[in-house]
Amino acid sequence: MTGLKAGFSTPVLSSQAVFRQVLTAMSRPGTVQRIQSLPPAEPPLLPATAAVCLTLVDFETPLWLDAPLAASNAAGYLRFHCGCPLAAEPVAASFALISDPAAMPALCAFNPGRQDYPDRSATLIIQVSALAEGEGVRLSGPGIQESARLRVDGLPDRFWVEQEANRSLFPRGVDLVFTTSDAVAAMPRTTQVES
Repeated sequence: MTGLKAGFSTPVLSSQAVFRQVLTAMSRPGTVQRIQSLPPAEPPLLPATAAVCLTLVDFETPLWLDAPLAASNAAGYLRFHCGCPLAAEPVAASFALISDPAAMPALCAFNPGRQDYPDRSATLIIQVSALAEGEGVRLSGPGIQESARLRVDGLPDRFWVEQEANRSLFPRGVDLVFTTSDAVAAMPRTTQVES
């Protein structure tokens, strides 16, 4: 694996900091968290996406990569630094990485968990062009006082219809994490969305 970029310069401290930021994003949907501990990343993997993967993905969590990531050095980078197996199909993944949202599979292609084990569902990490609080779609649900607004640039038009169908599966359903080059926001399966 020569030529791969390094992971975190301080793995323990960096992964703890990123974990807190992802946890805050998940528990407070609609907030954008700026990640300070950014590792080098293999394109098309963004630094914030790499940080989230280095923090959450390991040898027990199969990872599915979309075509641009699977065909790049990012696949080797993630296998080396995370020790994760790569899933051949979206439904077999605990985590899925999407670098090209326009070509992403439908949300229903990923594992929604089972009624008796909803926690075994997939988490999708979707790279987007921009995230902004206070504008965009209106969010409500657990972790949101009344409502919040989140703009997520770069998603296909069909995404919000699929997200509503995903939410209707509760307690099953996939959780969503959005990343830019230096930020993260999240939308758990419990989040309600209005345009």
